[in-house]
Amino acid sequence: MRAARLIKMVLLLQSRVSMTAAELARELEVSERTVTRDAQALSEAGVPVYADRGRAGGYRLVGGYRTRLTGLARGEAEALFLSGVPGALREMGLEDAASAARLKVSAALLPSVRDAPESAAQRFHLDAPAWFREPRTPALLPVIAEAVWDDRCVSARYRRRDGEVERTLEPYGLVLKAGVWYLCARVADDGSVRTYRIDRFTAVDALAGRFPRDPDFDLPGCWAEQAERFARSILRAEVVVRLSPEGVRRLPYALEPLSVREALAGAGEPDAEGWVTVTAPVESEEVAHSQLSALGPEAQVLAPASLRERFARDAAALAALYGHADA
Repeated sequence: MRAARLIKMVLLLQSRVSMTAAELARELEVSERTVTRDAQALSEAGVPVYADRGRAGGYRLVGGYRTRLTGLARGEAEALFLSGVPGALREMGLEDAASAARLKVSAALLPSVRDAPESAAQRFHLDAPAWFREPRTPALLPVIAEAVWDDRCVSARYRRRDGEVERTLEPYGLVLKAGVWYLCARVADDGSVRTYRIDRFTAVDALAGRFPRDPDFDLPGCWAEQAERFARSILRAEVVVRLSPEGVRRLPYALEPLSVREALAGAGEPDAEGWVTVTAPVESEEVAHSQLSALGPEAQVLAPASLRERFARDAAALAALYGHADA
């Protein structure tokens, strides 16, 4: 464990001019005291690690030192070839570049691990689109992807429910969610960060200027925040439901994750029959009817009254239908 950490420390220092103890501790997932001990161990082993003292100090390698511990183990090589998703790269117009990179990496591998590309491909395949959905590549995706890679501002027209709008955007990152492509971008006019569906762009033109990329921007964090905000924005109604133990187990298959989390977090104690009462945020009564119908007799709607009456009519119609069939 320590040997692997020491190698990683050397490679980190080799890839940067210098790093503070705090940065190394974060990357290595250890304490700053452990970083100090590791740096001393490397120095004693002949690796020229130098510590700059003071507030702006840190650790660096002296004299252009380069380690040769860069050969990939089998697991590392296979993980490397899993990191490129062929379908997504193809849709972004990067298939040729990715193919060339894979060939170069393959040629540099030790003979014992040169079958890593085939090994990884036969053990993992990503099919991103949801079931029963025909995947479609947005026509403007390659243009947007190129702007993302090049930190190039774009002038874009975007289709919304109330019509088309035109924006100057700083495209920060692309997200592929369930077969649908999204762009996280900063709006030049007001500096806000927004998320756009790529297939709703009607025109995109790359501009001459590049934008200074915010070094603190975190694409996964931005996407998680935007997705949470969107989920909350559409949950405008509430339903009160009594669930059997089986209904509780099946609830995540019926409602949105955010709705399920909030419903179960506020669930009351089970009654004498083991049923619990929950209040769940939902998009609308119409959507809730469709979603909760999947739970069948494992859910009893208590409120709103209009939704309860709707399920009562459904139950009466089913009883009549199946009662007639039994006769």
